[in-house]
Amino acid sequence: MATEKKPEAIPVTVTFLEMTAPPSHYPQLPYNRHIALLRTKNMPLHFYRYLIDRVGRKWHWVNVLRMDDDELARAIHAPDRDTRVLYLDGSPAGFFDIKVISAREAELSYFGMMDHALGQGLGKWFLGAAIEAAWSHKPDVVSVQTCTLDHPAALPLYQRLGFSPVGQKKEVVLPMRVEERTTAVMRG
Repeated sequence: MATEKKPEAIPVTVTFLEMTAPPSHYPQLPYNRHIALLRTKNMPLHFYRYLIDRVGRKWHWVNVLRMDDDELARAIHAPDRDTRVLYLDGSPAGFFDIKVISAREAELSYFGMMDHALGQGLGKWFLGAAIEAAWSHKPDVVSVQTCTLDHPAALPLYQRLGFSPVGQKKEVVLPMRVEERTTAVMRG
């Protein structure tokens, strides 16, 4: 049996974006779609890991998958978290996770859709819903970050909906081997 070789680190450029005032309007919900957006409460760890894996696998979202159960529970069950799951035709299709960092800032920590929801005209509305949810916490600023590993449409969409770049930095992402990812997703 062949052993999987250790993945090589991937250099990325992270772009930090901010919005300092709520938009004057939000994109409309697409017509003739069976869509639900539900805010979670005490989400099971395995479901959060499932969402991270299904939405972020090809974009190398690995940080959450490397957290142990206690660390992840403290993070996602904190009173300042606002996680909402998108359902399309009754099945999970994406999620966003807002972390209220302070009275001043709400961060859109995670945002994305699963493959079966892409290309269906939902992205602009879904990001608008995430922005509206972030502003509902009454911060002075809403922040988000994206990197060169994310979907190529991510940065332009953030900017189109009102975010402005405020900085960049170079980082390195260490991808997960299949065995490591499977173990991470299956626990908790």
